This record gives sequence, C-alpha cells and structure tokens, in this order.
Amino acid sequence: MSYVQGRIVHDADSHLMELPNCLDAWFDPALLDAYHALPAFRHKQATPAPGWEERFRQKHQDATFRSEAAENILLRKNYDALGSFRSEDRPAALDLLGFASQLVFTTFCLGNFGLDEGGNIDLCYGAAQAHNRMMTDFCAVDARFLATAYVPLADFARAASAADEAISLGAKALLIPSRCPKDYSPSHVAFDPVWAKAQEAGIPILFHVGGEEKLNPAYFVNGAPPVKDFHGGEENFTSVSFMPIPYSVMQTLAAMIIDGVMDRFPRLKFGAIELGASWLPGWMRSMDSAHQAFFKNEERLHRLSARPSEIVRRQVRVTPYPHEDCGWIIGQSGEEICLFSSDFPHVEGGRNPLKRFGDSLAGTPARASARFYSENFIDLMGEGLAPDLRRSAHLAAA
Repeated sequence: MSYVQGRIVHDADSHLMELPNCLDAWFDPALLDAYHALPAFRHKQATPAPGWEERFRQKHQDATFRSEAAENILLRKNYDALGSFRSEDRPAALDLLGFASQLVFTTFCLGNFGLDEGGNIDLCYGAAQAHNRMMTDFCAVDARFLATAYVPLADFARAASAADEAISLGAKALLIPSRCPKDYSPSHVAFDPVWAKAQEAGIPILFHVGGEEKLNPAYFVNGAPPVKDFHGGEENFTSVSFMPIPYSVMQTLAAMIIDGVMDRFPRLKFGAIELGASWLPGWMRSMDSAHQAFFKNEERLHRLSARPSEIVRRQVRVTPYPHEDCGWIIGQSGEEICLFSSDFPHVEGGRNPLKRFGDSLAGTPARASARFYSENFIDLMGEGLAPDLRRSAHLAAA
C-alpha cells in the first residue's frame, strides 16, 4: 500500500543524494582536474570518512536491508533511503510513496559550488552542464521523474546556450540562483532569450534553497558557544541562518515582476521551492505598496499588466515548509500559489508530510486543498508534465 491514498498528489520537491563521483562521467575531460580540485569535491570524498560511498552501495545491495524498504519508505533518510542514489530503485520508491510525479533536484550541486560568483567561467558552465546531463540521465528511468537543470546567470550568451542544451536533454524545468548575479540584475533584458526558450518549451523557471545569499557569518560570532544545526553538525541551518533564506528570492522575483519580465513572458511560470512561504503574503502586499507609492514617477510601473500581487497569482508558485501554517498562507495570499512538497529523502521533509500539511489545511475550502496537492503543480509544470500524469485515474481512485 502506498503512502498517498485516494487522491492525486504531485511532489514539487525531491532530491538525489549523489555519491562523490556522480559528475565525473558527464564532465568535459578538459575541466575534470579543475573540478576535482574544488574544496567541495574534496570534502565530499572525505566526509564522513574515506570509502563511505562503498559502504552505502553495499548496504543497498543487501537483501535484508532491501526487504525492509517498504515499511521504512519515509523513515529512512538521505543515503539510507530507497532510490536516493540508485536510479534503478527510484521508481519503486515512488510507487511506495504514491505521488503522481516528482520534481527532482540535486543535493550536492546546489549553488553550483560557488562558481557563479566569478573566477573560472568555463568551469562554472562546465559544472552546470555535467549536472544537467547527470540529472536528465537519472530521471530518464521513469517519466514521473521531472529533471531540473541548472542555468548559471554569470554570462548572458552562455546562459542562453545552457538553457538550450538543458531543454534538448529533456529537462522539465530550469533552475536559476535566487541571489543576484555579480554585475547586473536577473531581470536584465539580455536574459530574455533564456526566458523565451523556457516559455516556448512550456517549462518553468525555478529557484531552490541553496542558491540564495547566505547569512553574514558575523552573526555567528555572538560570544556564545557554536549552536548545533538541524542535522546535529555546525555547517547547515540554524534558527538564525534560517531567517534570510527567502530574502534573495523575494528581491529577485520583485525585480522580475517590476522590470516587466513576467509581462514580456506571460505564459512563463516561476517556482520558489524549499524557500518557505510565510513571507509570501507580506511580500505581495509590500510590492503592491511599492507599486502605489512609486507609480507616479516610474514609467515601468505604468506598463505592468496588473498589480504585482495579481501577477504573482498568475505566474508564481511556492512550496511552504511542513512546519508552516499552510492554511493561513493560502488564506492570505490566494489559493493559486502554494504547492505540496515532500523533500524526499531529506530529513527536513519529516516522516509524515501529508499529515502535517493536512492539519494546517483543516478548514481550508476543498478547491484550495485540491490546488495545493495537484492543480497548482500541473499549472506550474505546463508541458514539462506529460498529460497522462496530470490526473492519473488509478491514483485518484486508489
């Protein structure tokens, strides 16, 4: 019996748990040595201890371990989870979960190893290319897996070329950083070819946690002992570093709305994934306030097709965290925007996301609930989601 019963649920956030050599087969050989010299790659090889990846490979080949996969589908996390790094196991994992489809993101490559910020532009785009080839190959095992491909915004022409190749590889969504590029706005007109390619292909532009501006590390110097993070270490999110996670996407999306990107590409959808959603209602109202306050003096505001909040409802989709009050967010921002996500197989997704979201949606109108679990995702994905997957009869009747 699958985790989801009697309804159609699309999952807007799932992940691979890559092994250290995950990109090697897909990298331009001329760039491989430079990639292996990156601190992130060396850290991946050595953590938690040299040879760790072989131990996980052997674990997933063990008959007893595999026989217990079904009863542990949401209990085993990260590398212990079924299908976390073996593509041949991922369809069985999705069968057990019961989701109609899953957007699939990297874990290791989030942020593109910091290469977008400058330095070796060839390595920046080479790493993105290798990631995109790896992701589309992994997801090719089953049409229900929707591969995301990364497009660095470090160079106008190369961004367009990267988008073109990603679409030709079969990517179902283009992932871009939410932080601002070094020398220009993400709303710059020179990026219009990227948005045009995505709109023509009928696939969305996505933002994901990991691509944002990080907290100023000085905030950690508070005269007290270091605080353990969500995973028990000292390298990930804490309650303070959690706070600025949505700031970059709020600013980037605001620039793209106000500078007319969404009006120039009215069929293009944008998704903010694993960036929370409690910020959504206030952000929408702040943009409407800015629109009203500056309307007299800014010609670009005159050209907008609607108030910013209305453009958000038309073209932006967002995943709340399971610990947020999803019902309140939908009530304040509109039923068109929010999406279900599991974060499988990451720890942050929890052991029962349907219950946590269901509890917060108690009292929400049935139409809004249906939009949250499936309809808004179908709208976001457009042509990236095959028609036979959108409202699968066998899932609705399960």
